[in-house]
Parts: sequence; structure tokens; C-alpha cells
Amino acid sequence: MTLREIQTFGILGAGTLGWKIGLQAAISGFEVLMFDISNEQLERSTNFQAQLCKRLVRTGILSEDDSAEALERISITTDQSAFASKVDFVSESVTEELELKRKVWESFSGKWKEHVVLTTNTSYLLPSQMVDVVGDPERFCAFHFHDVFDARVVDVMGHPNTSEKVIAFLIDLGRKLNQIPVHVEHETSGYLFNAMLMAYLGAAGNLLARGKATVEAIDRSWMGNMSTAIGPFGMMDVVGLDTVDHILRVRTDRQSIAFREVITPYVSKGKLGVKSGEGFYSYPKPSYANPEFLL
Repeated sequence: MTLREIQTFGILGAGTLGWKIGLQAAISGFEVLMFDISNEQLERSTNFQAQLCKRLVRTGILSEDDSAEALERISITTDQSAFASKVDFVSESVTEELELKRKVWESFSGKWKEHVVLTTNTSYLLPSQMVDVVGDPERFCAFHFHDVFDARVVDVMGHPNTSEKVIAFLIDLGRKLNQIPVHVEHETSGYLFNAMLMAYLGAAGNLLARGKATVEAIDRSWMGNMSTAIGPFGMMDVVGLDTVDHILRVRTDRQSIAFREVITPYVSKGKLGVKSGEGFYSYPKPSYANPEFLL
């Protein structure tokens, strides 16, 4: 199998993780092309990238010159054909809905350049659930980022027909992107960390659904005992309540169903967490960030 050297790193879906992956790729020296169906979303994403670069400069992680050069490496497009014809690698971060992801992959099938490695950044779905519409099973793999900058693990998880060369390629690429690559040897919904995380978040959701305590009390209990800056409900706001809702939809146990009944009213009102300005807490100044929250 021939694997194409990455000249242009493609971001398919410029949402929260998409633009972060794109920025890290640019910082790592790759030319980046971000595709989305929405010009407005692409413009928001480039603004977010510029804001994050300012933070990285302030904290000494990047120099001003490195920041400027990274941002210059990033281009955007809503043209599907232009995107498919230019990129040498694809990282898909479309909304966590199986049918939507399948539809997007199917629309690009057969349009990619030769030897392109195709990856999905799905959090809970499996690559085998999409591979039949991708068109090149050996080159398709899950390449799942967590936060990119504050949490640097990237999961590499193939389906039964993913080439071992692609696995090795992605582990090496993860290191080039300043991530900690973790190989998940068999398909597992939620990979490793997310499987553990959902057990923790699910327990908090179960307590709330059963009326055992308030959001604030549950978060205080966790933060006070574990000496963390954020509790389970604050963490859900960061992840996005819509993402939590999508994950809960595919879980059929009684606890998950009860917890989804708590989440759904927030999502239906557009209260998605940090990205919408309101979820379990209000942003940009959530009460849990106040030093007096634990008093």
C-alpha cells in the first residue's frame, strides 16, 4: 500500500473539534484546508483559531511569528470538489449522527485523490458503521481527538479491514501533531477514555435524574473530593449537551434513558453548554469557576 505524504491536511466539518485539529495541524507545519457547508461556520472557526493563537502566544507556547505563520497556512472552502481534489489527508468531524456522517462520506466517495488516508473523529460511533459508504476500506480509520490542546490524547482505532500501514501512519502522525497516540486494538464504542468518562458522567446524571441532589451539589462533591476545577455537569457543558444527548441516544440501559430525559429539555431550548453560552451553567463566567463555589 502506498500512502501519500501529507501536503494539505483536510478538515471535513469545521465545528469545535474540527477547527482545533486544523489549527494544530497548521502549527505542526501542514497546509490546512477546512471544508464546511456553511460559510458562517467557517468564518466563526477562523475567528476562534485566531483567538486561541493569541492565548497560546500570551502563555508562551507560540511566538507571534509562529502564530502568524500557522494562521496563514489555513484556508477555507465550501466547494466539495475543490476540497476533495486538494487534500492528501482527511479528518472528518461532522456532527455525531450516524446517518449524517454516512451521507457526507457517501457524497465524497470516489472523489478523493489516490493514496489519501481517510479518518473519522467520531466520539462513540464505530468506523465499521460507515466504511461501506467511504469507498476505500483499507485506508479508513477512526482518528479521534479529545481537546487537541488541553487534552492531547488521539485514539487510533481501525475496523477489521483497516491496513496496518494506515494504523502505523496515524500513530506517527499523532506524534507529529503533538498528541499522545493510543492504539485501540479492537473497535470499542467510546474508545478508552470516553468509555470511562461516560461511566462517571452517567453516574452523575443518574443522581440528578433520581432527584438525589442538585447539579451544583453533585459538582461540588466531585470537585471537593477530587481537587478538580470542574465537576461532571460543568464537563458536560464543555463537551456539549447535544453531543451528550447523541451519545445517550444509542445507549438503551435504564440509567441512560432516565438521564436523557434530563438532557433533552436543555437541548430543545438550545442550551448546549459553553458553545451556546448556557447549559447547566451560564458562560463565559460559570458559577463553578468562582472560588466561593466550594464554600
